[in-house]
Amino acid sequence: MATDSWAARALTDAKPAVFWSDRTDAPQPAAALDHDITADLTVIGGGFTGLWTAVQALEDQPGLRVVVLEGERCGFGASSRNGGFCDGSLTHGLENGISHWPEEIELLVRLGRQNLDSIDAGIDRYAISADFRRAAEVGVATAPWHLESLPESAAVHERLGDDVAVLDAEAMQARVHSPTYLGGLLRRNNMALVDPARLCWGLRSAAESLGAEVYEHSPALQVTPDGAELEVVTPGGTVRSRRVVLATNAYPGPVRGPRRYVIPVYDHVLVTEPLSSDQLASIGWRERDGIGDVSNQFHYYRLTEDDRILWGGYDATYHFGNGLGPRYDQSDGTHGMLSEHFFATFPQLEGLRFTHRWGGPIGTTTRFTATWGTALKGRLTWVAGYTGLGVAASRFGARVALDMAFGRATERTELQMVRKKPFPFPPEPLRWMAVRLTRNAIQRSDRRGGKRGLWLGLLDRFGVGFDS
Repeated sequence: MATDSWAARALTDAKPAVFWSDRTDAPQPAAALDHDITADLTVIGGGFTGLWTAVQALEDQPGLRVVVLEGERCGFGASSRNGGFCDGSLTHGLENGISHWPEEIELLVRLGRQNLDSIDAGIDRYAISADFRRAAEVGVATAPWHLESLPESAAVHERLGDDVAVLDAEAMQARVHSPTYLGGLLRRNNMALVDPARLCWGLRSAAESLGAEVYEHSPALQVTPDGAELEVVTPGGTVRSRRVVLATNAYPGPVRGPRRYVIPVYDHVLVTEPLSSDQLASIGWRERDGIGDVSNQFHYYRLTEDDRILWGGYDATYHFGNGLGPRYDQSDGTHGMLSEHFFATFPQLEGLRFTHRWGGPIGTTTRFTATWGTALKGRLTWVAGYTGLGVAASRFGARVALDMAFGRATERTELQMVRKKPFPFPPEPLRWMAVRLTRNAIQRSDRRGGKRGLWLGLLDRFGVGFDS
């Protein structure tokens, strides 16, 4: 049977739900806020950034009264919808970091490695069962022009202390079998894989064990000054505190500051049924590496704990007016294309079916990394915009936000990455037009052997772009 027929049939019974959180062992919902309270620190958002903010604040100052407000369930957004790649990079990859902050790149690399080690230690300290494991990552070359960049990229990584190796076609096929693979770049350090939903649930439990009060289904509707304090209003009650950290990332919060710099970009994902031992043998993958394409439009994929393949990426989508909502979570066109690409990569798996399909928004900036800011005379601190590598970077984002909220000058707060904001996105309709123009230019670049063209060249010159 033809590959495209298998691709269509494989999606027939796929459940429109997030695989990571579609399970019976999810924790019971936290109560919604239904009365007025006071706190020392209010955290708006119960994803990775918000939960790491609560955990680290209470590690710093035991006894602090910390309140976390989440509009849905903890981990509802990008924190549970990603692929579970926990990359130590704070800069959306080494090359992107060098392009923006060449003078600080060694410090950024060191801080990123320390941050990943701290995540590892925290998971162990709080006994979080999230299938966290250090893993290698392979950037696979699937077109001849990809091969040209591998030695140069390897040299850059080696200069900054990464353990990397360039794989030729034979070595790549020995690691994972696909007729599309021509080579690859193997990075053995500064990378882990994790079950992101269980990490979120574990962080919520850790925050509560330290004394944090977590309220779900309690969206922050507005934040208003009241003397020396801020009043955070929810449908059921208010929280008064001197400090607020806003950690809603792609979702709009009650202050407008982040909206100039962060837009929501939808990413889509598929997960297969568990592979049999024969199916696993047909693709190799014994080292269970995380894998991603070298292309500008890239897929990312990995094995789950129970031997499914998670397959996502490629088609990043922006909806006019910063469009958000459940209606964008499912896309027949994108999910169908992902299925076709999957079976083109692994034709030996024809007959395998997908059990889950979903999408969700990623907060992205024009430089692909997080950005920070303050509002309401410095009493509210916000951070957002991790652009697809936020599983690890969100802990660092929270660490910086806490430094800012409590007025601490550290080597983190002095980083140019923190002090200088990215180029803002233009208002609509220019925003939508610019994103669409950039997406089309990226597609042309991949078709033309990586040649950037006039538009992408202009964006490169000004250090701005669009990515997921």
